[in-house]
Amino acid sequence: MRNIFTKSAIALAALSMATAVSAKGYNEVEVTDGGSFVGTVSAGDSEPDVRTYTISKDPDACGEGSREVPFVAVNDAGMLMNSVVFLSNIEEGKAMPEELMKLTIDQVKCEFTPHLGVMANTGELTAINSDHTLHNIHAYELIGKARKTVLNVSQPSQGDVMTKDIKLRRGNGIKVECDAHDFMHSFIYVAKTPYFSVVDEVGAFSITDIPAGEYKVMMWHGFLGEKKVGSVTVDAGGEVTMELSY
Repeated sequence: MRNIFTKSAIALAALSMATAVSAKGYNEVEVTDGGSFVGTVSAGDSEPDVRTYTISKDPDACGEGSREVPFVAVNDAGMLMNSVVFLSNIEEGKAMPEELMKLTIDQVKCEFTPHLGVMANTGELTAINSDHTLHNIHAYELIGKARKTVLNVSQPSQGDVMTKDIKLRRGNGIKVECDAHDFMHSFIYVAKTPYFSVVDEVGAFSITDIPAGEYKVMMWHGFLGEKKVGSVTVDAGGEVTMELSY
């Protein structure tokens, strides 16, 4: 006996599957009369942490002497640089900006550029070796105090280019190192929704076009980790201000 499906039954089944899939992820919708969440992030009890490494190899490419790496940077006003504020439980809202779908990190004079990159989850990461020496780029998904390799590629020659799609399941960031040079370090914040903000040079953040509702607030820093802030209620067309601290 054959199973016979009508067009309406097939359409209903497809709609049910699409709804189930979208319920598990973030849905892009038009946001009208969205609200804003703004404020600052101070370092709090976190002290500046700038570590000095001796450049012990490849002086022609890397230079000589020592290299300072700012794992924790604090400006003169006590604001925490390279930190990110994001809403963790927002299920639908504005579209992810197209420019976040690709990120390029370059290795120039044995230093990663940028020091803090930002990209969308499921976006495309490209690494370029602009030095005339071998680099081995090693990237780890940061999951609490643990980390998991997401990329480990040797780039032996100047001009080598590597591209990989990135999809993090648990963490919200990546630590990038070079296995050939212990003084090369950088971080990537991987956005799962567009509702985040990297603090600016004065420590301020701004998240806009937020659908009205109550949301959980998180802070992320590549070296200090993640911190739960609490919750924020955003009214339609309104603005909420909060001063955050590590």
